[in-house]
Amino acid sequence: MADFNTHISGSTFVGIGVGIAGYFILDTDEPSRVITCMLGAGLCSLAGILPDLDSGSGRPLRETSNVLAAVIPMLMVDRWQHMGLSAEAIALAGALIYITIRFGVAEIFKRYTVHRGMWHSIPAAISCALLAFLVVSGENYEVRIYKSAAVFIGFMVHLILDEIWSVEWKGARIRLKSSFGTAIKFWYGKSLWSNVSTYSKLILLVVAAVGDPMMMEHYKFHPSHQQSQEVAPTQQIATEQPPTIQR
Repeated sequence: MADFNTHISGSTFVGIGVGIAGYFILDTDEPSRVITCMLGAGLCSLAGILPDLDSGSGRPLRETSNVLAAVIPMLMVDRWQHMGLSAEAIALAGALIYITIRFGVAEIFKRYTVHRGMWHSIPAAISCALLAFLVVSGENYEVRIYKSAAVFIGFMVHLILDEIWSVEWKGARIRLKSSFGTAIKFWYGKSLWSNVSTYSKLILLVVAAVGDPMMMEHYKFHPSHQQSQEVAPTQQIATEQPPTIQR
C-alpha cells in the first residue's frame, strides 16, 4: 500500500499537469486564469490524501482534516457574499465550519469508517467532486467544473496508486496482494450499510448540485439558454391594383 508521502507526491505531480491543462482550456481573463489554475493544482494535490481520512488515526487523518478545516471556509467566501452575509457573519460561519471539520468530521471518520471501505471507492470520488462543486461556488460555471474535476482526479490518483502498490513483482512473476481491488471499486462486500450510506449521500449531493441556486441562475441568464424574444414587426403589404383604363 502506498504511504502518505507517495500519495501526496503523486497527486501533486498530476496536479501540476491539471493546472497547466486548465490554463489552455479555461476561457477566462488574466490574471484570474492563472490563479484558478494554481488553485486547481492545489485542490488536486490535496484530494490525493482525502481517501486516507478513513485511516482512523495518524498523519493522514490529522493532516487532511487540518488542511480541509482551513481551506473550505476560504473557498466558501464567494458563496456567502452572494447570499448577502456581512463580513462578521462570514467570519463566524468560517469559524463554525473550521470547528465542525477539525473536531466533528474528523471524529466521525475516526469512529465510523473502516480503512479501504467505501471511502476508497469511485462513488466516494464522485461525492468529493460534487462537494467541491458546491463549496467552491462562483458564478463562472466552467471554472467550478474545472475545480471539481481537479478534486476527482486527485482522489482517483490515490486509488490508482493503492492498486499499483497491491501488485508485487518478483522477477518475471506477478503476485497480487490481498489488498488488490479494494481501492477502485463500486461496492464494498463486507458491509451493506456502508454501500447504502455511500450511494444515498451521492444521490443527495447530485440533487444539491443540480438544484444549486447559482447553477440555476447560470442556466437562466446564460445567453445560450435563453430563447429569443425578438418578434419581427408586422408588415402590411399594400396591393396596388392597376389603374382602370377607360375607353
